[in-house]
Amino acid sequence: MDILALNCGSSSLKYQLFDWKKKEVIAKGLVERVTIGDSFIVHEVPGRETYREEYECPDHQVAINLIIKTLTDPVHGVVKDMKQISAVGHRVVHGGEKFTCSVLIDDTVLNAIKEVQHLAPLHNPPNIAGIEAAKAVLPDAPHIAIFDTAFHQTMPQHAYTYALPYEWYEKYGVRRYGFHGTSVAYVGRRAAELLGKPFEQANLIVLHLGNGASVTAVGNGRSIDTSMGMTPLEGLIMGTRCGDLDPDVPFYLMRHTALSADQTEELLFHGSGLRGLAGVGDMRELHALAQQGNGNAELALQMTAYRLKKYIGAYSAALGRVDAIVFTAGIGENDPDLRARACGELNNLGIVLDHERNATPAATARDIAAAASPVRILVIPTDEEWEIARATRVCLQR
Repeated sequence: MDILALNCGSSSLKYQLFDWKKKEVIAKGLVERVTIGDSFIVHEVPGRETYREEYECPDHQVAINLIIKTLTDPVHGVVKDMKQISAVGHRVVHGGEKFTCSVLIDDTVLNAIKEVQHLAPLHNPPNIAGIEAAKAVLPDAPHIAIFDTAFHQTMPQHAYTYALPYEWYEKYGVRRYGFHGTSVAYVGRRAAELLGKPFEQANLIVLHLGNGASVTAVGNGRSIDTSMGMTPLEGLIMGTRCGDLDPDVPFYLMRHTALSADQTEELLFHGSGLRGLAGVGDMRELHALAQQGNGNAELALQMTAYRLKKYIGAYSAALGRVDAIVFTAGIGENDPDLRARACGELNNLGIVLDHERNATPAATARDIAAAASPVRILVIPTDEEWEIARATRVCLQR
């Protein structure tokens, strides 16, 4: 069966088409700059040259139509008719407490996703737009929702509950939900394969490090704790997000400045993190500034690594036994300096880095721990679209 995996962001739309029987990628691509102008599609088919086309996409409906047009194109396409597609899997960032696994999308499910979009205002609206657009183009195919939050629904109550009036949880859903679950599920399974054990027996600390970043403690294949909270603001220092801070800081700012609640939230989400500390939100630019002697950039690197160390230590204690530390996503996969900083001086936890392996670039999954390290250190490229397709197939088999 052919499964189309869609990963819809606010201004981009990633896709992969799989022949799931053969476990092969038929085609994959990305539509960039959706809704903001100068949009284009990059389309890749194994064995062919990459195809790129400039095409204005003022909304996600047009972007979906562009993907369909490209997949069925007589020259660049891979299918004669979209009826060949057996199912469509959609990444949805937030499902609240309603969803613990992938589900077939009907009107009830779509309304439930809309009901919790206030918990992920940057992510759920484009996810919903992608679902509605794809269902309009492919009305006869089953559409499956795969939730980032679903993987974390295995957290125990003492891990997801905040020390706030309990009625806030009961009435308003104030609790830790966690994110990046689709990525964590994929790299967790890959890590278990590399370790030679079933995922259900693997204890892992997964560091998904991109512009948004999180750490998840995976105990016996299940999320037992994660650094992001009710929103993707909590936890690690990120490109533009502050991560953990004293909860009174926003109120202090509002009392002593002219900032409104909305302006303060905007500052914490988009003007903090690396950007707030050093003026740039991109880790590559931050390294360049640090190498030029910029003190704030070096401080930002030290703070980022220190926060990672603290979470690794905390989750090592929570798990009791750790089989592997897993780095993934853009920064996790491609930043040997940050990996070295994060893993340095953790010998007492059984985490010993091989600096030569760490510094050697590679596009495939690899172990960068010293040979004698009790805890393995893995770098695994994430593939959320593969996990979307896998979860879609599992849902259809239930």
